Amino acid sequence: MKTTAFAAAAITAALALAGCHANDLDDTSGGQGRLGETHRGGALSILSSQTQMDWDPAKSQSLAITSLGLVERRLTTWKIEPGAEPQVVPDMAQDTGKASDGGKTWTFRLKDGLKFEDGTAIRAADVKYGIERSFAPELSGGLSYHKALLAGGKDYSGPYKGKELASIEIPDDATLVFHLSSAYGDFPWIASMPAFSAVPKAKDDPQKYADKPVATGPYRVKSNASGSSSVLERNPEWSADTDEVRTAGPDSITFKLGQDPTVAAQSIVADSGDAANSFTADFVPAAQLAQVQQNSAAKSRLVTSGDGALAYLAMNVESKGLDNPTVRKAFEYAVDKNAFRVAAGGEIAGDFASTLITPGIPGRQDYNDYQAPESGDVDKAKALLKDSGQSLGTLTMLTKNDSTSVSQAEAIQQGLQRAGIKVKIKAEDSDSLAADATTGKPDYDLYLGSWQPDFPSANGNIQPLFDSSQIGGGNYNISRYSNKEVDGLIAQATEEVDQSKAQELWAKADRRIMQDAPVVPLIYTKNSFLHGSNVENFAIGSFPAYPNYLKASLKG
Repeated sequence: MKTTAFAAAAITAALALAGCHANDLDDTSGGQGRLGETHRGGALSILSSQTQMDWDPAKSQSLAITSLGLVERRLTTWKIEPGAEPQVVPDMAQDTGKASDGGKTWTFRLKDGLKFEDGTAIRAADVKYGIERSFAPELSGGLSYHKALLAGGKDYSGPYKGKELASIEIPDDATLVFHLSSAYGDFPWIASMPAFSAVPKAKDDPQKYADKPVATGPYRVKSNASGSSSVLERNPEWSADTDEVRTAGPDSITFKLGQDPTVAAQSIVADSGDAANSFTADFVPAAQLAQVQQNSAAKSRLVTSGDGALAYLAMNVESKGLDNPTVRKAFEYAVDKNAFRVAAGGEIAGDFASTLITPGIPGRQDYNDYQAPESGDVDKAKALLKDSGQSLGTLTMLTKNDSTSVSQAEAIQQGLQRAGIKVKIKAEDSDSLAADATTGKPDYDLYLGSWQPDFPSANGNIQPLFDSSQIGGGNYNISRYSNKEVDGLIAQATEEVDQSKAQELWAKADRRIMQDAPVVPLIYTKNSFLHGSNVENFAIGSFPAYPNYLKASLKG
């Protein structure tokens, strides 16, 4: 998941105790929160810098526990609680899938009594259609793991010309059988992705569905105004009896869009009026993090994750000069990671990074091949640039246009300048940034962003960012890195059902990629969020590094 503020969703991109003392956190620094009794009622607000909400599951990169999960259920979902390992659990399906044929075939059966918001029964055909439409070029941009996994998926372009995907069978109204092109042990996690939602074919308009989807979750979209707000109201056809992860506390949830993260954080710190019933979808900016540390009341409402996303500097390996590995290795030494972290808020913002697989992911191996000091090694960088014989000119670096991202970009810019590398910063809003970085002809040399794995497997760290099949087309191989050996390792790891063997392959791919230096790992981010005093059940689990929107509620 991109997390250039996001995720989305960004990436991209987002809960604690019961009763009148809700959000009685583990310590005075806010901690990760705890969960308790859910009170029903009230109007919850979520303050977001996004300018629009796209509720189309085919185009969404929303984590299972964030925005889209309030409106749309999937075959499986995540059970996320502080202090516990993340679990994949049934959502619309009765279980997390049954494997056969050595992991190449997966069968799911729907629960009884599932309904759309209009009261019609959800059938297996609706889930099949929802997945099929995610292949349509009109609906690009969503998470795409399943597209390469499903047999025939590489040549399929969606249902709008009357074609079905034969590798998804529906022997009856409650059963789906998925035939994969190769074995895949993580498929229960894949079935939790947004595309595995139910969409009724009769009500699908690819141009308009993003504004008014047919809900299957506890909320339905009441209104969706770009640049203003997106309002959710209760879905009367949702049943808590079939849903073990969503608590549906608030009567309504309003996403207030186009919010400046600094202004939003300041309003939550002040905690007056509607801010008491709100939380921030964006990370707390560095300046507000410092402010909160001096304000005990606000500090008790600050919730900080453990190590989560990888913040990184991607180098477009197709750019002149950056196509030379020696030049890219010079960047590994020239970048001032400490200055970047200071701009992000200091030590609370995260730990220094050297690997692509993030902490907490099973099978991760810790290493640091470049051994550069956190502030960089300018002399080593200059020597490598001299050895390369390349003249770089002025490079263009894409980044998000919020104040923290710009400050981080300036820290990178200044660090590179010490080694004689000139950089021009191009700051854009989330939508423009995603389009410029992932679609069309690339017009950038560097990209500053971060990535939260889409599920707790090294697959989520490696494949989306470094598989050559993920270059362009709305995908996130932003360094445009292509290496046949790495592609082979990714394929082997993906097909390996034995998770211990798969983890060894992912670790090998991690280290092999870093030998080519297409990115500079910066920090493993610790994401901080603020909530108002009337918000309860606001917490972050060990994965992902985002609040669980499905649990958040308001005090009674």
